[in-house]
Amino acid sequence: MKTGLVLSGGGARGIAHIGVLKALDEQGIYPTHIAGTSAGAIVGALYASGCGWEKILDFFKNLDIFSINNYAKNQPGFLDSTKYYAHLKKYLINDSFEKLKKPLYITATNLLDGTSKVFHRGELIRPLLASAAVPGIFSPVQIEAGYYADGGVLNNFPVDLIKPLCDQIIGVYVNPFDKVKIGDLKHSYSVMERTYHIMLDKASFAKFADCDLMIRPKDMQNFGLFSMRNIDTIFQLGYESALQALQSKKKTPNSGNNISRIGSYEWFFTRYLGKVML
Repeated sequence: MKTGLVLSGGGARGIAHIGVLKALDEQGIYPTHIAGTSAGAIVGALYASGCGWEKILDFFKNLDIFSINNYAKNQPGFLDSTKYYAHLKKYLINDSFEKLKKPLYITATNLLDGTSKVFHRGELIRPLLASAAVPGIFSPVQIEAGYYADGGVLNNFPVDLIKPLCDQIIGVYVNPFDKVKIGDLKHSYSVMERTYHIMLDKASFAKFADCDLMIRPKDMQNFGLFSMRNIDTIFQLGYESALQALQSKKKTPNSGNNISRIGSYEWFFTRYLGKVML
């Protein structure tokens, strides 16, 4: 069976995706197709390249987003997106979609014509940087005739990119949408971020029904877009939420239990038949 994994954007909250990957790995569930936006695109690319969850976590722990060397000069953003190319290249040695071990689909927003662009072939790293370029913070990335920024602006939960290709879909959405209090909106930044999430969530919620298993890590409202000091906490919340969602799926009557059966089939073919053939 072909299993799709959809990873939303969410800034530093995207580290929760790595915890989900750990839980899936422990349950013997190995997605065959990946779709992602922004932070989800980066996690998805590393996973599709063959990196395990430990190495992906290492990528983020060694990423110094606000290093003075990354500040932009004469560009529309505080941080120069292209400065992160070298760090990604250490993990994605082959800068190509075709060299990935799993099909990957990511989105970015073309600021010139206001359309969503799907990247699936050709060079890999610059589209990743474009997909994760939060407007106003990171500079847009020019790719051929387009000028691209955060894919989440128009498609923060790109389940539609792989739904026709897969038998079942696992979705992971890391943006919070709990009700807030006036006291939570004291600063212009918090108002801007809240407005941004309202915009993203309205379009994303309708797509949750397309997923056979939906994972929404808890307490994401406690972390900002760039909460890099909370990496271990966010990772653990993703891991725990994934385990809970998988357990609930197994207990749900008449759910078809396809997700839980993936691990059993994978184990049987790789462990048992593999030994017999050897």
